[in-house]
Amino acid sequence: MTYYLYHIPGKKIGVTRDLKYRVEEQQGYSEGEYEIILQTDDITIASELEIQYQKALNYRVDDEPYNKLKFNNMNINITEQTTTFPCPVSKLKGQLMDNIDMRWKTEHGECLITSKSIDWIMKNVVISKYNDQRCYVYNKAFCRWFDNNNAHETRTGGIMSDYKACEPECEVSKFDLIRAWANERGLYEHGDAKTQALKLVEEVGETCRAILKADAPEIIDGIGDCVVVLTNLAELCGVPIEECIRSAYEEISTRKGKMINGTFKKD
Repeated sequence: MTYYLYHIPGKKIGVTRDLKYRVEEQQGYSEGEYEIILQTDDITIASELEIQYQKALNYRVDDEPYNKLKFNNMNINITEQTTTFPCPVSKLKGQLMDNIDMRWKTEHGECLITSKSIDWIMKNVVISKYNDQRCYVYNKAFCRWFDNNNAHETRTGGIMSDYKACEPECEVSKFDLIRAWANERGLYEHGDAKTQALKLVEEVGETCRAILKADAPEIIDGIGDCVVVLTNLAELCGVPIEECIRSAYEEISTRKGKMINGTFKKD
């Protein structure tokens, strides 16, 4: 995820994930009327520099640093038929942009706010006939849209897709979904590679126990948990898991050897 520290001369210093919408569409400035001071994937750095620049230039200093803001705080109302948003349509896009990664479950499937699903919501939103300060979408139609579109593009919305595909798209999208899930829960911001490595040892132990018991469901669950932990461990170490897989495959692709007592021994 990329964060932009931007400057509108004489006006403000801010941080956003979407320059075009936040600065140009919402605030009304054009290219050339603002400058990008920093582009980074580290939300902490962007947040700290935002406050420092605001103080240095005598602009209004934000009460809360950007990384402390609670984005996922829309009090949506979910019923069998609809998901209702607590704002008028005129303010909905801004609310949705501030809640990217927010997800909820309906009887028809899971919904997720991404840059692409926001476009769908804005095209299909309905104003409440009882209160024009509220609006809603139909859950079945929203979930069907997810089902009928490319999962990598719609479910991650490009949020965690800065990594080049090296495997079939379905596998890459699963890694992206794992990263989106972990990022939403603060694992990358507050997590630690050492504790994640210990978590991996724990998951491997559980998988081994399941194999010894020939417990098929637990084996599947254990292997899946290991993949999740490995994906997050790689991210915390500063390298996408796809790169680790690519490197490993390049090493073994030309390896020769033979099977001895159930184990492949390289020459």
